[in-house]
Amino acid sequence: MKKLFMALALGCAALVTLAGCGGGDNRTGNSVSELQEKYGYQWTDTSKPILNDEGAQAITFNIYSSKNASALDYNDMDVMKTIKKQTNVNVTWENVSETVYGQQKSIKLGNHKGIDAIYHAGMAPSEIIKYAKRKALLPISDYLEYMPNFKRILEERPDIKSQVTNASDGKIYSLPRVEEMGLKQNPNLLFLNAKWTKEAIENDPTIGITEAQVVDGLELTAAQMEKLLTYFKDHDMNGDGNTKDEFPLNFVYQNWQGNQCDLYGMFGINDNPDHRVIKDGKVTYTVLDERYREATAFIHDWIDRGLIDRVCLEVAQDTYLATGMGSEKYGAFYWWESATVVKNPEDYICCKPLKGADGSQTVCVSNAPEVDAGELIFFTGTPNVEVLLTYFDRYYNPELSAQINYGPIGTAFKEEKENGKLVAKEPPEGLTVDNVRLTNAPLGVCYLTKNEWDTVVEMEPRAQLRLDRLQKYAIPFVPENVKPIPNLQFTSEELNKLSTYEANINSYISRNLMSFLMNGVSEAQWNSFTTELQSTRVGLAQVVEVYQAAYDRYLGK
Repeated sequence: MKKLFMALALGCAALVTLAGCGGGDNRTGNSVSELQEKYGYQWTDTSKPILNDEGAQAITFNIYSSKNASALDYNDMDVMKTIKKQTNVNVTWENVSETVYGQQKSIKLGNHKGIDAIYHAGMAPSEIIKYAKRKALLPISDYLEYMPNFKRILEERPDIKSQVTNASDGKIYSLPRVEEMGLKQNPNLLFLNAKWTKEAIENDPTIGITEAQVVDGLELTAAQMEKLLTYFKDHDMNGDGNTKDEFPLNFVYQNWQGNQCDLYGMFGINDNPDHRVIKDGKVTYTVLDERYREATAFIHDWIDRGLIDRVCLEVAQDTYLATGMGSEKYGAFYWWESATVVKNPEDYICCKPLKGADGSQTVCVSNAPEVDAGELIFFTGTPNVEVLLTYFDRYYNPELSAQINYGPIGTAFKEEKENGKLVAKEPPEGLTVDNVRLTNAPLGVCYLTKNEWDTVVEMEPRAQLRLDRLQKYAIPFVPENVKPIPNLQFTSEELNKLSTYEANINSYISRNLMSFLMNGVSEAQWNSFTTELQSTRVGLAQVVEVYQAAYDRYLGK
């Protein structure tokens, strides 16, 4: 009996310990009033420490996070040390590679023992609904009073609030990353080899442009581009004695940037790799546009004639970039910037979108959001979670956001501000801006919008150049009635419907379009493709209905 009593007592003690701690460890929590009284906890003045020195010693949080291979351990990053000094909050980071996180994600979400939060969580709406229903995720929206920066963002930006609010219960379970530069919506620019072009027009006056016109902002018709590409294909443009190693026009098929979609703009179609946009307020699949077959057949003709190499449909992004950095081979290509693709960017000009035979001239509209909604999650049961929420709320301070995104002052930014703004520092010799950033910046939770670029931090020169070019040569060619699809939140029922149909729809579209681009497409083949796509078996109508309902909620309808 005595042994039985002792066993029961030990078992009860273990249960009490597990029930009273966050993540299954042996820490104990405090009420907010106790945190204030014992540890000086405060959240209202964002310029002062969150805890006093005693609190810094008594309270520790454990954060699990992936990081890129180039980055320092987050515990060793200067920007993290700066945040620790400013907040007096002690955070221990457990870093794993992005590959390991991908393998462990579901395990950690299911059993988060010893973990208070996951940074770089990459949570999809379906995952948030799943784990929120299991009571594993903390409803952040119940604690907004302790997060003055985030609360202000939600009040000022109802569109961001819509993108992070769970459609099933109206609560928020993740903190977003917001980096709005006006870049992602238009991921393609058309670059043309000026040296090759001048040679072509000198030898073929029927191209119809002069050498003086070969500058940034050149506007070409489809017919003019076709003549240029034909010349590039038929001649030894790089002078290596081989007329077969030039690539007249290049892209990475279905890539997030530098893809084929702007070619459809010659036919007035605002395409993207999802083949889905908002047009006149309605969710629309671009492949159902009556002009899509004609555009696909036209692009196939360029592929069939070698003006676009077939390898573009199969090559990966890394190979595409590596090929361009070798000997001079690219006549024209799509990307954000020439310097990333070719080693002689000064020889390339940036063109306006190609103009079709009927005068159509537009560009793709990407659905890649500038708000990453599922960046950071917190687990229920985390002791002193109010302190941790206030700590991460500081990440939305503009100056801290800039350092989280690019690196610390003194390393990524100059010590002295210019015109009241943080200004990028020249990287050390032998390093690039990307080297410095990937090594010293954790990325993740931040808030950088147009206001911050205007008043707090100078946009890095490379990004500013992209933006300037997009504002001149892409954005003016997007119709006002066409919008990208933002982050949308779905109900459980809607997610079930998407899981039933969407993967098959995407596969069906991708498989057929690849075949049509490679082999051509007859009217009968196209009619069969679109008829089957809209059949009840494939379920396109059901998917459109789900997206439309979610989009209407996003708009507050």
